[in-house]
Amino acid sequence: MAELPVSVYIVATQLCASVPGGTGRYVEELLRGLVRLRPQDAMVTAVATRDCTAVEELGVKVERLAPPLPVLARLWERALPPRPRAHGVLHAPTLMVPPTRSDTALVVTIHDVVPWTHPETLTAHGVAFHRRMAERAAREAAAIVTPTEAVASRVRELLDPRCPVRVVSPGVPLVRVPVDAEQRRGARGLDRPYVLFVGTAEPRKGLDVLLAALSQPALAGLDLVVVGPEGWGDVDVAELASRGRVSERVHVTGRVDDADLAAVYAGARALAMPSRAEGFGFPVVEAMALGIPVVVSADPALTEVADEAAEVVPVGDAEALADALAGAAASGPELEHRRAKGRARAAAFDWDRTAAEMWSLYESVSPGRA
Repeated sequence: MAELPVSVYIVATQLCASVPGGTGRYVEELLRGLVRLRPQDAMVTAVATRDCTAVEELGVKVERLAPPLPVLARLWERALPPRPRAHGVLHAPTLMVPPTRSDTALVVTIHDVVPWTHPETLTAHGVAFHRRMAERAAREAAAIVTPTEAVASRVRELLDPRCPVRVVSPGVPLVRVPVDAEQRRGARGLDRPYVLFVGTAEPRKGLDVLLAALSQPALAGLDLVVVGPEGWGDVDVAELASRGRVSERVHVTGRVDDADLAAVYAGARALAMPSRAEGFGFPVVEAMALGIPVVVSADPALTEVADEAAEVVPVGDAEALADALAGAAASGPELEHRRAKGRARAAAFDWDRTAAEMWSLYESVSPGRA
């Protein structure tokens, strides 16, 4: 019997969220990579809500579901329709896991284990939702994907899934610094040396530790730039800065477009990623690709991704963070060595490689091919 073509449906509902975050970027870049490397006989369809426009520019066919995202999440949490019209492989690249048909192989990406290890950094509903969806994935999926071995080992331990757990690291798109980068920074008042934080303001990101570090004498000559959307958990950067008496040295940009983000990256003396828990850490690799020294907390996923190309400090230690950032930001003979190590490590994360590994996985579980 001839093999059936591989038909893959990607649940792209994270692109419809008000704060897509790092997982939104994962979904977008994964779709782009799958389209670039699509085998001749393969088909890709994105599943999104009817009111979502973010998928339109990705060059894929879209199946639209009627319920808005909050309603869809409540239905799928209870394994209720609507079901995507998927046949073949259905990949949920976040824990928005829909009910599936009997002729569909389910693949689920679990990005982190924060709902188990750091539930206090999420809402009670968020913890319950993610645990319930992950437990369903462990029962029903043909394969679970994680971004790092650190996450994979905890998924195996916590969920004991019936299916294989595969590590497929995401790629990181090339950050292109605009020719007017200096002017873009100047327009935002970034004319003093600064360290950079990129991410959604939420409790597990360690912004409280970073603001406490900024008040340490070691960082007296540096400002802090915080880039990213407001999240949840009442993380108020302005209040934290006021409490530490560093308000005049803190610049909060909110969301920025890709060109401004690249300009801000390019002007940073160092990137700080003091998270309490991560699954991967896109800003770490983006900064290293541009030769920006990086300081991370001793979270297992962050240290795996950085792989000795970043300075590592204990989680929650503001003084150690300040000292490490001061050292990373300093000019000297070690600077070019740090830049080279970072660039070499960042080169390992490529979306074409990610997409190729995902196509191989889809083929291995696809009905008619498995």
